[in-house]
Amino acid sequence: MRNLLFLTFIYFLFVPNLFARSAPDSFADLVEELIPSVVSIASKTIIKEQYQQPLPQFPEGSPFDEFFKDFFDREQRKSPSQRPMYGLGSGFIIDSAGIVVTNNHVIEGADEITIIMFDQEEYKAELLGRDPKGDLAVLKFDPGERKISSVNWGNSDEVRVGDWSIAIGNPLGLGGTVTAGIISAISRDIGNGPYVKFIQTDASINRGNSGGPL
Repeated sequence: MRNLLFLTFIYFLFVPNLFARSAPDSFADLVEELIPSVVSIASKTIIKEQYQQPLPQFPEGSPFDEFFKDFFDREQRKSPSQRPMYGLGSGFIIDSAGIVVTNNHVIEGADEITIIMFDQEEYKAELLGRDPKGDLAVLKFDPGERKISSVNWGNSDEVRVGDWSIAIGNPLGLGGTVTAGIISAISRDIGNGPYVKFIQTDASINRGNSGGPL
């Protein structure tokens, strides 16, 4: 019994020391390096709506009834009402030529896409390609004379449960937000796609983080 208690005591002394050696003191240096490569993405979609203006009421069988019906139908076809719908998401630069990766649902159907840099500089972007099944999209903007930094892809095959993770993005419209956690699970299948296996993390991720790097 004494040996068992001794071993238990040694174990609890050993585990915190091991954790202390592996836990970083700060993520500040890594975040400072990555923040310039993470962007906010604003999308604008024009929604066309047919406004149904009520027809004047005429006695049944009146010749004006058909006349005004045709008139209002023509006017509504010529000038449907338009309503802008806005969306916000995140993305990250993978090439200094202005190539950005994000989620497809962030820009799906957008008529106008704007890249917002960490210093609030804005650039118009165009869609290069997208994969709806994988929920990926590639954008391009012209940085002009500005020198921009990019990130490198990590190797998901090397990720282990328990590794540290950092999420950077634009949650709730708050650009440049950083949260940290660990990898909770790998190869998660939630039935959301034909060939996507998900990496699960407990780093805080909210609406607007979509498209940002982990």
